[in-house]
Amino acid sequence: MSKVVMSWLSRRCNTPSTSIAFSPPFHISNPSPPRFPPPVRCSVAARRASILLTKKVIATHNGSFHADEALAVYMLRLLPEYKSAKVVRTRDNDEIASADIVVDVGAEYDPARHRYDHHQRDFKETFGNGFDEIKLSSAGLVYKHFGRRIVAGILGWDLEKDKEKLETVYLKIYEDFVLSFDGHDNGVSRYPTDIKPKYRDSTSIGARVGKLNPWWNEHDVDLMERFLKAVELTGTEFTGQVRYVALSWLPAREIVEKDLADRFKIDPSGKIILLSQFCPWKEYLHMLEKETGIKEDDLPLYVIYEDDRAHQYRVQAVAESPESFNSRKALPEPWR
Repeated sequence: MSKVVMSWLSRRCNTPSTSIAFSPPFHISNPSPPRFPPPVRCSVAARRASILLTKKVIATHNGSFHADEALAVYMLRLLPEYKSAKVVRTRDNDEIASADIVVDVGAEYDPARHRYDHHQRDFKETFGNGFDEIKLSSAGLVYKHFGRRIVAGILGWDLEKDKEKLETVYLKIYEDFVLSFDGHDNGVSRYPTDIKPKYRDSTSIGARVGKLNPWWNEHDVDLMERFLKAVELTGTEFTGQVRYVALSWLPAREIVEKDLADRFKIDPSGKIILLSQFCPWKEYLHMLEKETGIKEDDLPLYVIYEDDRAHQYRVQAVAESPESFNSRKALPEPWR
């Protein structure tokens, strides 16, 4: 009988039976009651049950999945309020209505109620900030409304103290990463459709996510398991991109920005930039020239930097544009 009682209490209080002690054996004549576990064990179990009952729900559509909702779900689960959220894949209106947040399904865009679908005919939302040509997918919608918090959380940055650099990273991540999800899901080609590509790219994130869907000859596939793999795939790429932009791209940009501003200290003409520390500079230089509004006559022509490996200085002519092989003013032939 005592074993039965111990087993029942163990299940009831979520406590290993070995931790429940009694005064054996049970005798009616024994005045000492059995020593039950402290009530706190049951209250802990009750709290756990309460958490499960109140767990938030993220809803997205069932059936074939795509990269945009996979990334949207991943980003949401980086937020404290959705960290332990249950993911439901459905098109049932009642389930959608009861969800705490809905992405890529429901035919409704209402940020106040956390509804983030983009399939409705009257949907025209874009990211803004100069990105106004491509409509948002569910990934773009989640990033637009939660992106700053998500990026700050990944990097351990403060929303207010790190506001300036956070904004720079936030916009760069959209331009270099999330925008491609929006374009892909909305069927926007990266180049004019009358241009025939020289090869096919089957390794993009969209293509890799697509291959996680059941093949035509696969049966008894766990779609939720496959979808969660897609969530992890897109999320790993996303967090890697955030870390790269914040920890490599941004520091290099800051070096070039400072040295561009200080170029008149190196030479009165302002045509020469001396990098205070070697870093990738070509992409940032053209970007910063545009941002700061440098006139064409005042554009720098050469960049000098120290090659730490060779222990010598090098000089490079600045290209006419990031894509150009032509220099603004080529170095003398013997120097090349």
